[in-house]
Amino acid sequence: MSDDQGRNPFGGSQMQGIRYERADMSGAHFDGVNLADARFYAVLTKAQFTDTNLREAVFDDVSLANARFNNVNLSGVSITNANLSGLTISGVTLAGSDIQNADLTGMKINGVLVTDLFMAYEKIKV
Repeated sequence: MSDDQGRNPFGGSQMQGIRYERADMSGAHFDGVNLADARFYAVLTKAQFTDTNLREAVFDDVSLANARFNNVNLSGVSITNANLSGLTISGVTLAGSDIQNADLTGMKINGVLVTDLFMAYEKIKV
């Protein structure tokens, strides 16, 4: 195994459809990985996903606290029962996303607090 592979065993791999159950993957780096249809039931605190395909992946009962998603395909992804505190999402498409039953305290979209966006929406809706 080269030094690069030893530091980042998930770089450039084809791992679509894999199940990660009861795994502690804290701090893992997924760079250029195809994880389409993967299933995560794991701790992914401080994990980094860069240039990664997560199309139709499932994250259930996971911790993604302080994780980072950069230039990632999240189309069709399902995230349930998750800790997303401190999550950073950049360069992703969230078209057609549906967020329900979420604590959005402190969450920002393009630098604007989501709670402020909701308040503004309520004012113009009346």
